[in-house]
Amino acid sequence: MAISGYFAGFAAFGTLALAPAADAKVIDQSESGFTVAHTAQVAAAPADVWKMLRMPQNWWSKDHSWSGDAANFWLDSQAGGCFCEKLPDTGSGLGSVQHARILFARPNALLRLSGAFGPLQGEALTGTLTIQIKQTPTGSALRFDYVVGGYMRFKVADIAPAVDRVIGEQLKGLAEALGGALPPARDEKAAEEAATPDADAPAAKDESGLDAAVADLVEPDANPKPDERR
Repeated sequence: MAISGYFAGFAAFGTLALAPAADAKVIDQSESGFTVAHTAQVAAAPADVWKMLRMPQNWWSKDHSWSGDAANFWLDSQAGGCFCEKLPDTGSGLGSVQHARILFARPNALLRLSGAFGPLQGEALTGTLTIQIKQTPTGSALRFDYVVGGYMRFKVADIAPAVDRVIGEQLKGLAEALGGALPPARDEKAAEEAATPDADAPAAKDESGLDAAVADLVEPDANPKPDERR
């Protein structure tokens, strides 16, 4: 499938509108890769978010599929499991696509997938999508971080904003499937802003590789130290 078939044409992304409650941006980029991050608040409990997360056919956009039908998505939420898609039989048998594989699954808290989505799949890239769920007084805070690195034939300055909007669209779809995104409460918004590092400040290091902007959303034991992995 052509690039425009999966990403629906990069030009269209320039006018893609996200929910006002979503906070999104390309938070880092270099010649070899980039990172995008999106957040949202929903009224659903973490257990309900996790249940919906495991059903991508209900929230991942069909516009960002290879078959054009979201009903063909499925996700096995165990480590090593597949976020995959069936391809219709065009006379030679059924086909399939692996969008990503599961690296880390902690129910109601964190799902991490490895996969280069869409046209990135044809490049020598590694893409890691970390989805975090944190209980809040009003439901759950959600965060998608997608980190891409390696060799590609695209210019980072061109592809990063397009991928940013695509990942944001998926979070928007998940929030809508859960009843719609909520505006962050004043104290939650203040905490989020306080957790966002200054552009000139060094990034905090931790086992997950996430920066200080997401540290408050990660469960304390979500990324055990090497001596605890037994």
